[in-house]
Amino acid sequence: MSTAASEVEENRPETEKAQQSSERPASAPPEAVVMQITLGALASQALYVPAKLGIADLLIDGPRTVEELATATDTHAPSLYRVLRAVASLGIFTEQENRTFALNANAEPLRSDAPNSLRNIVIFMGEDWHWEVWGKTLFSVRTGRSVWAEKHGEDVFGYFKSNPEAAGIFDRAMTSLSALSTKPVTEGYDFSGIKTLVDIAGGQGRLLTAILEANPSVRGVLFDMPHVIEGARANVAITGAADRVDFASGDFFESVPAGGDAYLMKHIIHDWDDERAVTILRNIKQAMNPGGRVLLVESVIADGNNQDFGKLMDIEMLVSPGGKERTAAEYEDLFKRAGLRLTRILPTRSAYSIIEAVSAD
Repeated sequence: MSTAASEVEENRPETEKAQQSSERPASAPPEAVVMQITLGALASQALYVPAKLGIADLLIDGPRTVEELATATDTHAPSLYRVLRAVASLGIFTEQENRTFALNANAEPLRSDAPNSLRNIVIFMGEDWHWEVWGKTLFSVRTGRSVWAEKHGEDVFGYFKSNPEAAGIFDRAMTSLSALSTKPVTEGYDFSGIKTLVDIAGGQGRLLTAILEANPSVRGVLFDMPHVIEGARANVAITGAADRVDFASGDFFESVPAGGDAYLMKHIIHDWDDERAVTILRNIKQAMNPGGRVLLVESVIADGNNQDFGKLMDIEMLVSPGGKERTAAEYEDLFKRAGLRLTRILPTRSAYSIIEAVSAD
């Protein structure tokens, strides 16, 4: 592994190191560990129910009985109680006397108006068209192919084009995910020396405009599919960087806007297998200005057996889009194949790192 790749562990924040180095309690018997993981599927679906029903929003003004919540959500009160009791036992919501439930700190992220709301992400993970894909993980392990196309007859992005309601859920989830990493990325990299920053597949432009607002000398280009750009214009218009954003649309497998000093991609490369990821990176290399940089915002899989967000997300990449999370060495190899050179990996105060590369020429 090169010096650039080996910097990952050295630069990882101490809080992240501590989290990843913590093993499961030695006192927990093996069968308890296995059962906890096994029942995790039930916990995930139990959490999906109050997220989908908007229970946290209904509790903003104070505790309510399960009968009141059932009336407001058109659900069966005894069954709703059983689900809320289960999630309360996991620390989300607090059950009070007389089957009354209240918000607590862990339930706050399920509010729609929470600054770092996770409600849309929980909904996306729990929708049946997504959940059913996970049930066929063994198919991907046997074949090396995405379950999504096998289950739905088309790949992830084709499916969303054909199913607007699902696409809306996905878009809202990705916007929420973007919000979680916006501040850490904006604070975790020095963008001040960049004249033109091109955000590839930048969605609604939340990360790009946050970077521009923090760096008044930088101009931005938001690049995505035509229908995405049309929706993004209104969101960008209400930001403090609207006059410094240009818009472009197209297919990054064909080409990307030329003339950028840095090209940013957040949670994009992990959607694709190595061949298609290299195609995207090669197109960026051809388009960027001399001395330009590529900046990927992705999780970087750590060595060892410790808990790692990226290792679980890698299963989602395997069964859904058919992409992959990668180690530092794998990113280094990916860049090399695209004519780029990994220069450094900067951990942020989130689950993601900023992976920087320049032309290898």
